[in-house]
Amino acid sequence: MPLASYALGVMEASVYAPEVFARGLPAGAQPENATTAVPAAHAAAPLLSLQGIGLSFGGVVALADIDLSVRPCEIRAIIGPNGAGKSSLINVISGVYRPDRGQVRLAGAGYTQVPTQRLAHLGVARTFQNLALFKGLSVLDNVASGLAYRVRSNFAGQVLGIGRSRGERRDALSRTDQILEFLDLAAVRDRLAGTLPYGLQKRVELARALVAQPRLLLLDEPMAGMTASEKSEMADFVRAARDRFFTTVVLIEHDVGVVMGLSDRIAVLDYGRKIADGAPDEVRNDQRVIDAYLGVASDNEALSQDEGRAGI
Repeated sequence: MPLASYALGVMEASVYAPEVFARGLPAGAQPENATTAVPAAHAAAPLLSLQGIGLSFGGVVALADIDLSVRPCEIRAIIGPNGAGKSSLINVISGVYRPDRGQVRLAGAGYTQVPTQRLAHLGVARTFQNLALFKGLSVLDNVASGLAYRVRSNFAGQVLGIGRSRGERRDALSRTDQILEFLDLAAVRDRLAGTLPYGLQKRVELARALVAQPRLLLLDEPMAGMTASEKSEMADFVRAARDRFFTTVVLIEHDVGVVMGLSDRIAVLDYGRKIADGAPDEVRNDQRVIDAYLGVASDNEALSQDEGRAGI
């Protein structure tokens, strides 16, 4: 990796996108040696829990008394119509918004506002609705910037490649190459991120969030704008990351079909309130969800009944 571009990536990432970075891999827990077995999570205490979260902007209620729990190694989806409060909830979890009331508990510690500047060290990473890549840097440097919070060497050491920076650079390069292989990005390793197709750029963002193996991964519409085949691939990668790295995932996504096939449990928001919460089959058949989010299903059913009576 070029020393200058590595140093630049570290500086830019630490200034402009601190919340996407996660804690480093535990000693000896390299991705290629990770087991694929997912520990039993149902009996464990929640990794993340939200209690009575309320958030308003002026007189507009964004979230009202939201309770949510996320078990270790679970893929937890949050769905709902536009304006339902999904992104606001993710922003509360990641410390971007301070709720008016309620508490966030992360790994047993309670916060009225999650400290954004410590998010990486708490083991949290996130992606955003809109691409937030450094398009003038290579894929390698973009993904390596996900380890920026671990850098302890000074700027001169990074540029000159002396002292502690050598070990940091070697470690970052090794970890980055592992995650590029995992996400099938090795072939575009040295290309500028901005020259890649949109679907691959979204995958690079996922790689940057995963490179330090976070405990909790927040994905804000990771498949928005993708083709059907790209969505299928991304869903497979999210599931594989959970299985291989024991990553707990909180996912916002508009494609209901993808969500139903990928998630362990789903919470449904409507006008800032949680109207349903459960396994995919429970949520799919919940009349409140059908009315609020999938209303065409009940409308079509009524139409079919009317047509049947009319002999059409």
